[in-house]
Formats: sequence, structure tokens, C-alpha cells
Amino acid sequence: MQVTSKWIDGMCFVGTTEGGHSVVMEGSAAEGKAKRGPSPLEMLLLGVAGCSSIDVVMIAEKQRQKVTDCRATVTAKRADDAPRVFTEIHIHFKVFGHDLKESAIERAVQMSAEKYCSASIMLGKAAKITHSFEIAGADK
Repeated sequence: MQVTSKWIDGMCFVGTTEGGHSVVMEGSAAEGKAKRGPSPLEMLLLGVAGCSSIDVVMIAEKQRQKVTDCRATVTAKRADDAPRVFTEIHIHFKVFGHDLKESAIERAVQMSAEKYCSASIMLGKAAKITHSFEIAGADK
């Protein structure tokens, strides 16, 4: 896997994946200017949200759960001093579907956290990661 980052100006960079997908990232915007993209650390949390959500949906579907939507909200705390690493990360899943079994969704979240989500497991080496979930009806 390979990605590149190209400086645009100020604290703005464009990241490109080897598959050709691009994303604008900005550490901080100049006074009076709107940020043009998420910060690199926000991207890291988005990666955890995406990686773990893919697992939860895939595992739930393998358990014959009729998932219609899955949303992950990731909150994090950082150290006060440089390098200001993440110290705590919480991933909350809201899973929508028809007649979802709590035990099946709980298992999907647990398996993602303990076995399948590479991003979460890697970050778990440096930060305390916790998970929670809720189940909602199929109507979003």
C-alpha cells in the first residue's frame, strides 16, 4: 500500500492513494479562511470509523442480519503535551435494520474490535479504545 502527500500552500496538502483517489487535508487555515479539508488526525479517525464499520456490516450480514445503514461516531482525547497523541478513542455504532438481534450486532462489534479492524487494532497499541452500539429501526 502506498499513498502520497503533495503540499498545496499554507498547511494544505492533497493526499493521493495508489488507486488514484484524492483527498484535501489541512492542518489549520489562515486567519479568516475556511478550512479546505479535514486535518490528518481527523482522517486517521475517519479511517478507524470506515474500517470498523465495514467489519460490523459484513459480520452482521454474514449472521443474516438485515442491516440497512450503519453509522460510526468516533470521539477521541489527545495528550496535552507534544506529540499530542490520541490517548482515548471511543467508537459508537448506530446500526439500522429490520429485526436486528442485539447479540448479533454485539458480536459484530466485538469481532471487529478484537480480530478484524486493522486500523483500530493498530491504534489500540497506543490509545485506550472502547466501543458501544445501538440498534435502530430500518427507517433512517
